[in-house]
Amino acid sequence: MISLKSVLAKPFAKRIYKSIQKWAKNPVETQGKVFQSLISKAAGTVFGKDHDFVSINSHEDFVKRVPIRDYEALKPYVEKVVAGEEDILWKGKPVYFAKTSGTTSGSKYIPITKESMPAHVEAARNAILMYIYETGNSRFVDGKMIFLQGSPILNEQNGIQLGRLSGIVAHYVPKYLQKNRLPSWETNCIEDWETKVDAIVEETLPENMTIISGIPSWVQMYFEKLQQKTGKKVGDIFKNFNLFIFGGVNYEPYRAKFENLIGRRVDSIELYPASEGFFAFQDTQKEKGMLLQLNSGIFYEFVKADEFFNENPKRITIKDVEIGVNYVLIISTNAGLWAYNIGDTVEFTSIKPYRVIVSGRIKHFISAFGEHVIGKEVEQAMQEALQDSNISVSEFTVAPQINPKEGLPYHEWFIEFENEPENVSELAKKIDESLQKQNSYYFDLIEGKVLQPLKIAKVERGGFQDYMKSIGKLGGQNKLPRLSNDRKIVERFPRKN
Repeated sequence: MISLKSVLAKPFAKRIYKSIQKWAKNPVETQGKVFQSLISKAAGTVFGKDHDFVSINSHEDFVKRVPIRDYEALKPYVEKVVAGEEDILWKGKPVYFAKTSGTTSGSKYIPITKESMPAHVEAARNAILMYIYETGNSRFVDGKMIFLQGSPILNEQNGIQLGRLSGIVAHYVPKYLQKNRLPSWETNCIEDWETKVDAIVEETLPENMTIISGIPSWVQMYFEKLQQKTGKKVGDIFKNFNLFIFGGVNYEPYRAKFENLIGRRVDSIELYPASEGFFAFQDTQKEKGMLLQLNSGIFYEFVKADEFFNENPKRITIKDVEIGVNYVLIISTNAGLWAYNIGDTVEFTSIKPYRVIVSGRIKHFISAFGEHVIGKEVEQAMQEALQDSNISVSEFTVAPQINPKEGLPYHEWFIEFENEPENVSELAKKIDESLQKQNSYYFDLIEGKVLQPLKIAKVERGGFQDYMKSIGKLGGQNKLPRLSNDRKIVERFPRKN
């Protein structure tokens, strides 16, 4: 029997589809209005006065007055906001800080304002409604939905609530979904990830699960525990499970593994949320890429990735982007981030409408499991581990091992030793400890038993050189990436037993 909720979802989806089409079909005009609104509303802030917002009438004016900044460069302003001062980056105070682990800055405090908060909630909702509009499938709204996320427990600092983005968003689940939503509030508040997943397994097993959502690496752990407990495929446990919603990392490396765990293919919707804003979501099952959210209080600029480190790289707006070019994403938002580099690179798959894929980070990194490990961290970990030893390393690179023959996934360090250690596992332990200290995401993944500690693979003497030679990049300015998010490079190394 079809429920009223399922019936009502379709006209609601059609209404949202039409409202999205209005701005998606007028992208340049939409972004122009967002830009003017941001500048006028922030003109009286400390940042607005420091950068003469009252005289900004065009994008060219903005480029002249507001340089591109990363978190480190914006930090002096953020620290004032954290201290409780008002009208610094945006009028008044933020309602939340999304606390994240910075790659170079320690903890980051990303402001979320009353103006920016709705977009974080509406974009995820609209992604589901666009799916209903396109497919006509709305029966899943009667089943249970699970969102694997961080704890919703928030702290307070100078009158501002503080927590992880997924925990903040948990407070905004629409009333019509609350009865359908799992896990329970109590389970969601469990801090220890392994304990939490065990509790989620117990809660969900008897239920009619129709939507499962989360970062693929976390969801994989949940699926494996379900299978261990029941001996069944996930698709046999949850016969009406037909929609997987994900974001944070690339799903493709997991797809084959997931289809094996589920026992069949299910539709998926990709989201592009971040603490800094909800940038895009997959609006169709037929085309590649995610619809860029041009009407959500975010003004976008783009810099070609291969020009980004030039002294004065050209900043362009939506009207000048091209398909297939790797761009660094620069944002200005109604949360008070200005010409802000979040570190991501995107490529456009379509410009009618504007759809993107996340192509990576402007610097090499590993985030196969959401850990955001960067070159500086692996280099420091190696340096610390080699201190006061006679071990010497001529070259190394790091790659994720997503599908090991046994045990949990891990980071694999491919090392060419000049002078080998007597005990390789002892060296691996020291490197791992240093990496956990530096990167709280990596620490959480090890603690939560999503990853096992790193492993070292010894590379034959001269192996790295041979590889660089084979790709025509031996010598000169060419460098082997210190780390990669896949195994394309490391699969070609000759290993030493």
